[in-house]
Amino acid sequence: MSRINQINPENASGKTKELLDTVKSKLGLVPNMTRAMANSPAVLEGYLGFSGALTKGSLSAKIREQIALAVSEANGCDYCLAAHSAIGKMFGLTPEQIRDSRQGTAIDHKTDVLIRFARKVVDTHGRVSNSDVDEVRSAGFDDGVIAEVVANAALSIFTNYFNNAVETDIDFPQAPALDLELATTA
Repeated sequence: MSRINQINPENASGKTKELLDTVKSKLGLVPNMTRAMANSPAVLEGYLGFSGALTKGSLSAKIREQIALAVSEANGCDYCLAAHSAIGKMFGLTPEQIRDSRQGTAIDHKTDVLIRFARKVVDTHGRVSNSDVDEVRSAGFDDGVIAEVVANAALSIFTNYFNNAVETDIDFPQAPALDLELATTA
């Protein structure tokens, strides 16, 4: 059970209602995470602004979801693992790609470099090495992509910490435990 109130969009007013209506118009539903964030319109607006801006970057939706899965697994966020597994499927990720992303890898070399870099950002609290950055560049990516990977990792860290702290009620199909998933796909 969530530690904080999850605002019902039908009972919201003012800025809170406006923001929740925006979420519903974009997604067709209002996830519990955004309902919980709506306790502070500043938090919800910040989240929507940051995530919206990143959709305009050069990383594809699939890669953004793969990064979110890798970071969410590293941070043990069950809510985000459930959400990004479901959303990742909507963007065409296979069960194997979802599993690999959660493990911090990918079969495709270029995607693998980005996911591993995102995990290094998390694991080192942003203190990646010169060789980590050089590896991304050697795979053919520019500084803009490096910045976007860091930003997407940071966005996921924010949502992971938020959901872990408030214990948001999961309203997506539960993501299987990684060890169980490996046993059933191996």
